[in-house]
Amino acid sequence: MPKADTPTVRPVTDRERRARIGVRHALARSSRVLTPDDAARSVVCLHATDPPSVHLSCWARSDTLSIDDVERALYETRSLVRQQSMRETIFVFPRELVPAVWGSAAARVAAVSRRRLVRDLERWGAVPEGEGAGWLQGAERAVLDHLADGVPRSSRQLREEVAEVGGFIVQSPDKAWGGKVAIAPRLLAQLSMDGVVARAGNAGAWYTSRPLWTTTEAWWGGDVPKALESREGYAELVNRWLWSYGPGTVEDITWWLGSTKATVRATLQDLGAEKVTLDDGSIGWLRPDDLDPVNDPEPWVALLPLLDPTIMGWKGRDFFLGPHGSQLFDSAGNAGTTAWADGQVVGVWVQDAKGVVQLRFLEEIAPLARDALRAEARRLTESLDGQRVFTVYPSPAMQPGIKLPEW
Repeated sequence: MPKADTPTVRPVTDRERRARIGVRHALARSSRVLTPDDAARSVVCLHATDPPSVHLSCWARSDTLSIDDVERALYETRSLVRQQSMRETIFVFPRELVPAVWGSAAARVAAVSRRRLVRDLERWGAVPEGEGAGWLQGAERAVLDHLADGVPRSSRQLREEVAEVGGFIVQSPDKAWGGKVAIAPRLLAQLSMDGVVARAGNAGAWYTSRPLWTTTEAWWGGDVPKALESREGYAELVNRWLWSYGPGTVEDITWWLGSTKATVRATLQDLGAEKVTLDDGSIGWLRPDDLDPVNDPEPWVALLPLLDPTIMGWKGRDFFLGPHGSQLFDSAGNAGTTAWADGQVVGVWVQDAKGVVQLRFLEEIAPLARDALRAEARRLTESLDGQRVFTVYPSPAMQPGIKLPEW
C-alpha cells in the first residue's frame, strides 16, 4: 500500500491510448468534424510536407469536407495558415495558434536555419567570408520591399525581378549529390520561419506545391498578431499536444516539437501536467484537467494519407503499430499511407492506374472492420474522382509488386 502522502500514479493502458486516438483525433465516426479548422485542431496541426496530405487528413476526419472546402480555408477565409516550424517542417495551423508557433518552435528553427544559410552563402556562394549575415539581411530587405505592393509572387518571379536573389549556391560541386541550388527558395523559407512572409496561394493544383509569396502583413490584412514569448508559446503548443496525443512521454513531446528535453520538462511543469504510467513501464503525461479515463468509442476505421499527424505524433509508436513498423516508414522515417481499425494500423492503401483506392492488409482483421475499410476505400475513390495522388514517400508495404498474405 502506498503511503498516505504518496500521490497515486494512474495507469493508462495501450487500449485507452488507442481509444483516445479515435476520439481526440476525430477518427471515430461519432467524433468526426465539420470544418477544416476543427480537423486541424483535433491533431494540433496538419503535416503539410506533401501537399495532398493536408486535404486527405481533413477528409479522413469528416463525412462532409471536400477538397474545395480545404482550399477555401487555406486561401480565401485564411482560417488555416501554412507555417514552417517544428523540425523545419511545413505544417498547417489553425490561425489562432500561429502566434504561439512564431514565438517558440518557428523561432528555434529559424535561428538554426539562418546560421546554416549564412555558412552556405560564404562557403558555396559568391559572398566573402564574414559578410554572409550582412548580405543576407540586404537581400531580405530587397525581397520584402518588392513584395510590399501586395502582389503575390512565386519564387521564380522573385528571382527574375529581384537581382539580389537571382543567383545560386553551387553546393559541393565535386560530389554526385551536389550542384546548383537557387538562393530565392531558401531565403523565402527563412523569411517564412521568421514570420515575415506567408504562402499566399498555390499556382498549381491542390495536390502540387507551387507557392505564391507575400508579406505576412498583407496576408493577415494588416492586423498581424504579436508572436508570443517563447515560454508562453511552447506552453500553448504542449497544452494542445497533451489534449490530442496525451499521454505521451518527454521523449515523444521533444521529438514532435523538435526541441530539447529541458524545454519540454519546464513546459510540463508550467502546465501542471500530471504523471501517469504506460503499459511499457514508462512515464507519460496528461493535462491536469484530463485525468479521467477515456472509454472506447464505437468500432471505427480510417484511411490516413502519408505523414498524417496521427502516425507522426509520437516518437514511441508501438502501441498502435504493433509489429508492422518496418513496413510503414521509408528509410528516412517518413510514414506512408495507413489503414486503421480501432486505433491500430492494420494495413496501407494505394491507388491503381485508374485512381481506384486499393487496400493492402498487414494482418487478418474481423470481417466487419474489413468491410468498413473497403467502404472507406470506395468513399476515398469517389472523393478523388480519378486523381492519382503521387507520393514521394512510399513505405515498403506500398511498393509496387510487394507480396503480402491474402487475408
